[in-house]
Amino acid sequence: MSYLDPAQAVATLESYKRRDGLSVDELLDPQLSGGLTYNDFLILPGYIDFPAHEASLATKITKKITLRSPLMSSPMDTVTETEMAISMALLGGIGIIHHNCSPEEQADMVRKVKKFENGFITDPVVLSPTHTVADVKELKAKSGFCGIPITENGKLNSKLVGIVTARDIQFHTDDSSLLKDIMTTELVTAKTGVTLNEANEILKTSKKGKLPIVDENGSLVALLARSDLLKNQSYPLASKAPHSKQLLVGAAVGTRPDDKERLALLVEAGLDVVVLDSSQGNSMYQIEMIKWVKKTFPNLEVIAGNVVTREQAANLIAAGADGLRIGMGSGSICITQEVMACGRPQATAVRRVSEFAARFGVPTIADGGIGNVGHIVKAIALGASAVMMGGLLAGTTEAPGEYFYHEGQRLKRYRGMGSIDAMSNKAGKDGNAATKRYFSEGDTVKVAQGVVGNVVDKGSVRKFVPYLITGLQHSLQDIGCRSIAEFRERVDGGIVRFEKRTASAQLEGGVHGLHSFEKKLFQ
Repeated sequence: MSYLDPAQAVATLESYKRRDGLSVDELLDPQLSGGLTYNDFLILPGYIDFPAHEASLATKITKKITLRSPLMSSPMDTVTETEMAISMALLGGIGIIHHNCSPEEQADMVRKVKKFENGFITDPVVLSPTHTVADVKELKAKSGFCGIPITENGKLNSKLVGIVTARDIQFHTDDSSLLKDIMTTELVTAKTGVTLNEANEILKTSKKGKLPIVDENGSLVALLARSDLLKNQSYPLASKAPHSKQLLVGAAVGTRPDDKERLALLVEAGLDVVVLDSSQGNSMYQIEMIKWVKKTFPNLEVIAGNVVTREQAANLIAAGADGLRIGMGSGSICITQEVMACGRPQATAVRRVSEFAARFGVPTIADGGIGNVGHIVKAIALGASAVMMGGLLAGTTEAPGEYFYHEGQRLKRYRGMGSIDAMSNKAGKDGNAATKRYFSEGDTVKVAQGVVGNVVDKGSVRKFVPYLITGLQHSLQDIGCRSIAEFRERVDGGIVRFEKRTASAQLEGGVHGLHSFEKKLFQ
């Protein structure tokens, strides 16, 4: 038997009528496949010609907001509050704060995220020389900092006369002492017009904790903090507003009249993007809400949903949505498909909606069914710009709730927002977040669309999310794409190929044939 010249191996590929594997459209042919989930297929490997750390994960979640990693935490009351939102933003993603609480509590959480890291602080806390040490200690207890500039009248745009730091009050026992008697008056300042880079250099060389920015008259106009400089070094991927350099944060609201009042408080607190939270987003309530938000807060980005069909998406896009959230009944704690017989397998839903939305420049977010790094990659391959994670982040240190032990394992509670437990939470005048999300605030009998469960301790998000990011980069490397943008382009062009998995193929692709094993995902 004669063989072909090995040197002609690559050229011989041209003799085949089609590339190996399936295109994304062939994979999701509705006549052949029905509805697919993430476990029903694989992505075929490509050619590696770059190191994994060079893979760019930059992606849009709305028309105007770009993140450096395609990761979002879900607006669930056992997933995202202040600590989760801060950590997600520091790591290049964004947290969406839940609304199963009072409007004031939710606005306070947004405010804390925005104040956590700043560029120029344009509204710093200011005191006067006649304030006392007790005032400073009260502020420190409330806000967590005490590097406070002192101006003549205790207000911004007044002449700067000193600054009070932790060192000034650390061993001071007389709380009635006036600040003019203890404040530091030898100050290092910068003039209005200084750039953020220049101001940071002054902070580095001066070794001061705070850098006041003053105008030509010596009046305080802004402040820069050394702590923020250190955060910049530790978290280079952090998601920040381009002008204020504050961390990006999102929050969820419903679509009822009282949610308009809630949203006004959130915007006042500095909200960057609002998620209209509904299990079925294609409703008159959400369409009216989108139009109201775009008219009332034209600079606020709106993510609408949830949707799983092109027809649902079309109505929300036409109403003015800046992004779409995809998923109905695919979450680990969600039973909507089982109870309501309504929904769609997530992989199919993501592709159908994302392909349609892309024609209008509207990014999509795959929400639900994300259980590992591979699911994130598959969601992006099918057209999603980012993924929203609930169960994957539940159980981390930053998730709300207390740890407890059961049969030797450290656990945290995790509940679906459609569970009876969540629906029973204290409600506002138009219902609580859970009942409004499932249109059941007026029902005498509550029909659950979610469950309550427990998840194993995953440690800190600040270690877990870097694992997800590194895993995504290595996956892109295996597929042969240097960025999410290139990945999406090659999928749509038929270059990136797919393969369906039978049940036995799925079994083969997991751990098998062992008596016992330890599955440690990262170090």
